[in-house]
Amino acid sequence: MPHQLIEIPAADGLCPAHVLTPEGSGPWPAVIFYMDGLGMRQTLVDMAARLAGHGYLVLLPDMYYRFGAYEPLVPTEVFKGDFRAQVGPMMATTGNVQAAQDTAAFLAWLGTNPQVAGSKVGTVGFCMGGGMAITAAGTYPDRVAAAASFHGGRLATDDPASPHLLAPQITAELLIAGADNDASYPPEMAERLTAALTAAGVRFHAEIYPGALHGWMKRDFPVYDEAAAERGWAEMISLFARNLQQ
Repeated sequence: MPHQLIEIPAADGLCPAHVLTPEGSGPWPAVIFYMDGLGMRQTLVDMAARLAGHGYLVLLPDMYYRFGAYEPLVPTEVFKGDFRAQVGPMMATTGNVQAAQDTAAFLAWLGTNPQVAGSKVGTVGFCMGGGMAITAAGTYPDRVAAAASFHGGRLATDDPASPHLLAPQITAELLIAGADNDASYPPEMAERLTAALTAAGVRFHAEIYPGALHGWMKRDFPVYDEAAAERGWAEMISLFARNLQQ
């Protein structure tokens, strides 16, 4: 699988990013992949490669570029200790506001890449990245045609940067796949999000995956659920095929 490491001039400096493409010369529709809170590591690159294998140029930026260089984290080790103490300082350097600013640079890079087909892109995010994927759809409705959030948290809160507040601007089709018994996305939050999307006339499918815990899509997480993950992959590929493939 062709794999390139690049740096994109983003809002607050150079953002390292992985670019994964199918075999061949393209062009292909593009998808921006927003990482989870554990940061850049091989599992994310592997997932981006799998998505690229379905016919997409996948841009996987390191949203922790403001934090500076860091060694890849091992989720099983991080979860044994104080998660917030280790990951909190990194997470504090980004969020929906910063991701929206950075996405302008990602879209500009994609827009000038001859390997990218068309101006419309997809977005997908996991955990922390779920809100970023939806935020991108609401901030750049003329560019984002489909957005998926997997076990995303804080998707409908009182925060001024809450993704649900952007519902009136969203023109993309959304996929919201929530984890079961997830403190970061409780039932009342799910209801608040779906109510906002419905009121705005957004095309979306929102569902809680029974028994699937926060992080179930990630092979390197202790809660990885293969059956639920494969279902999530199928729904994501279908979403992007409907909205990005010509």
